[in-house]
Amino acid sequence: MSTNTPIPPFPPFTLETATQKVRAGENGWNSRNPEKVSLAYSVDSKWRNRAEFVTGREQIVPFLRRKWDRELEYRLIKELWAFTDNRIAVRFAYEWHDDSGHWFRSFGNEMWQFDENGLMAVRHACINDIPIHESERQFFWALGTRPEDHPGLSSFGF
Repeated sequence: MSTNTPIPPFPPFTLETATQKVRAGENGWNSRNPEKVSLAYSVDSKWRNRAEFVTGREQIVPFLRRKWDRELEYRLIKELWAFTDNRIAVRFAYEWHDDSGHWFRSFGNEMWQFDENGLMAVRHACINDIPIHESERQFFWALGTRPEDHPGLSSFGF
């Protein structure tokens, strides 16, 4: 995991390529495969996730393992908010439950900055968790990639 293999699309972004990058990010995180997900980030990527600071793939992988060990049946939807040459702003929501069966919907925003290889070099995430009843869940696709015909985030009014 020490290479920076390029991942298109590359900056500068257009509406089409920024949207592609967001969906690719969503699909990766919905795989819940920390090693695979980490390859979308530069080797020396810098994160702020809530109040935790993560630097590099060597810290990203265990961070994601801990996350998905705790956030069970994780299903995520991301939506493009804005973009510039090498930056993308995203809003998202995901649903999950803990090992006691308590359900949550987590809402947040991410700011991404990409290097010339299309790898994310900087990620800032702000996230709020809201307890929900299982009956309030909205994301029901089989674990993994959200189907193309499944509604996006805006359709839920979140």
